[in-house]
Amino acid sequence: MIDRYDSWIFDWSGTIVDDMALVIDATNHVMRQYAKPEFDRDGFKSSFRLPYGDWYAQVIPGVALDEIEDHFRHGFSVSGVSVPVLPHTREMLQFLRQRGDRLFVCTSMDPKAFIEQAEQHDLMEFFEKTYSGVLDKRDLIGELLAEHELQLESTVFVGDMIHDIETAHHGGIASIAILTGYNTEAELRSVSPTHLVADYSQML
Repeated sequence: MIDRYDSWIFDWSGTIVDDMALVIDATNHVMRQYAKPEFDRDGFKSSFRLPYGDWYAQVIPGVALDEIEDHFRHGFSVSGVSVPVLPHTREMLQFLRQRGDRLFVCTSMDPKAFIEQAEQHDLMEFFEKTYSGVLDKRDLIGELLAEHELQLESTVFVGDMIHDIETAHHGGIASIAILTGYNTEAELRSVSPTHLVADYSQML
């Protein structure tokens, strides 16, 4: 499978790092500001979707996204929940770089939090360029592909959510759905990824 591709665009949360517990903790901080019910892990996974602005408009209607993001960033910064790198991820990135592939990140994560996590885990060196704070990845994918002159037939988007696979479809590139994050296998299969794997061990 991986021999088909020489350019890789990775999502971050749930694809490179396991930050779900932290995200739920920060989200529940937001919920408390508006007296909304908090989420457990199963409830959050079954509810959350990207673009996250659309999701917040549903769960906390009538509140400006900027205000919500401020609360989320505060909850994120004061949480003591750790964010580990997902199993086999570093080995995968090392393998791809060693054979000369081009690697990118496209994530909706807050840019400051993204940089902190990437630097904490010494992962930034693997990527040619990173794009963070992307509210709707479908709006960026065409620009990303054109800017780096990536060939559609040899470029793949790796992600754990429906929105990642839809972004790949929108850009006319292949997709790898990975079952290490926020969406279930059934949810990911519903949007027809090119490939579906449990984790990176199936690709090494």
